[in-house]
Amino acid sequence: MKDLHSIPKPAVLHPQEGVFQCSGLPEISGDGCFHQVIEVVRDQLAHDVPAASPGSGSEKRIICTKALDMEEEAYHLQIRPEGISLTGASERGIYHGLQTLRQWILSAYKDRGLSLPCVAIEDYPRFPWRGFMLDTSRYFYTVPFIKKLIDALSLHHLNVFHWHLTDDQGWRLPVDAYPLLTEIGSKRQEHRFKGRYTGGFYTEGDIRDVVAYAARRQVEVVPEVDLPGHASAILAAYPGLGCTGGPYRVEDRFGIFEDVLCAGNDGIFELSSAVFDTLATLFPSPYVHIGGDEVWFNRWEACPKCQRRVQEIGLSSPRDLQSWISMRLVRMLTERGKIAIGWDEVLEDTEQCRLPKELVVMSWRGTEGGKAASKRGHKVIMTPNTQGCYLDYRHVDDPEEPGQLFLTSSVYDAYSMNPVQGIHSEQAAAIMGGQGNLWSELIYAGKFAEYMIFPRICALAEALWTPLSLKDFDDFSRRLQVHQKRLDMLGIVQYRGSLGGV
Repeated sequence: MKDLHSIPKPAVLHPQEGVFQCSGLPEISGDGCFHQVIEVVRDQLAHDVPAASPGSGSEKRIICTKALDMEEEAYHLQIRPEGISLTGASERGIYHGLQTLRQWILSAYKDRGLSLPCVAIEDYPRFPWRGFMLDTSRYFYTVPFIKKLIDALSLHHLNVFHWHLTDDQGWRLPVDAYPLLTEIGSKRQEHRFKGRYTGGFYTEGDIRDVVAYAARRQVEVVPEVDLPGHASAILAAYPGLGCTGGPYRVEDRFGIFEDVLCAGNDGIFELSSAVFDTLATLFPSPYVHIGGDEVWFNRWEACPKCQRRVQEIGLSSPRDLQSWISMRLVRMLTERGKIAIGWDEVLEDTEQCRLPKELVVMSWRGTEGGKAASKRGHKVIMTPNTQGCYLDYRHVDDPEEPGQLFLTSSVYDAYSMNPVQGIHSEQAAAIMGGQGNLWSELIYAGKFAEYMIFPRICALAEALWTPLSLKDFDDFSRRLQVHQKRLDMLGIVQYRGSLGGV
């Protein structure tokens, strides 16, 4: 059964008698509502197995059928000697089932033929939010790389691509009303080469292309623009939006900087309005991430405009301005039919400006922020840097390994992540799921990024999909040996050292 070592592990798998054999690859057909999904998988297999094309083994078929009594992402897969049947209620379920088959085909197609043991599978996800975040601000990644990554994520039933588009080191989103955001804010000095500049931005065409590509692979693209902190690129383009008026620059250093958007300047909401209009036009996802993390209050405490704002709205201190800004941004997105997400810092200093319940909290500083948010009635996405979700950390504590110094996040850590661990049952329903994050301060190229992402994202995918009762790290490690050969076939660079563990 080694060829059926899929990742993530299916919820229910029953071996059956017999073997499915096919010369070439079987034709994929099915109900008309699955036409687009079938075409995508045909193209994937044509790329994966260039020696054959779907339908070259025309005597056998994969038949996709709609079933109304199943959850949206669930699928049933039956491999018999005479053919393969796949049922699902939606394109998402059918796509996940075809991706499981795609994994097996990558392993089992040999000598111009396919041989698979017969099996019956019933499969479904543990959590609805199974995500990955790519920081494209610190270093700019090309559209072809992003597409390659999305395709690989979807192979593992991950369904959210969180696109971090803005930060101190670069603004990547075109906004017609604020052209200097990309003209000035998208370029910074390259700290590795003195006197040179690096950066870029995604055009509207690029963004629509990525969003459509992801949608065909049942991946939702969730954009993030960081407000009101991590704003150096904004301020370099529009210095009047800062407390001091500058001078500012697009940062080539990495860290947290004291210059943030001026809370006493209504212009920051005019800019936010234009940005949100752009996001609403380009991204069909109901979610927009507004950042809200790592805001320093030094400038607000010294700024006359911010001091006046504190008095006008009756706040106790400049620190309370962040929750006031977050509250306004959430409402602005609500008016556009969008749901805001914020990093867990948005929970702080909210005694006077209570955050709307519709704000989703992404817990990154461990899990405490997520626990607190669920108690307050917020939906939560867990991505704790303490539990294997930060993929810019070293795989192991080895000076030869790339990644953040003195910080490690092993494959075992990623596999052990449990979004509802320590959450009372009455709050567990608020946990939407989790995701892995790749911050790119030290990750300046796509091949380098792949090494940091894989195979830890494989472990996270199983932690978020497979029933908790079926998780077994030793079993996962054995399956991973087979699976990494598949990723090799897809041209993905991978870490292959110690997986960690107890």
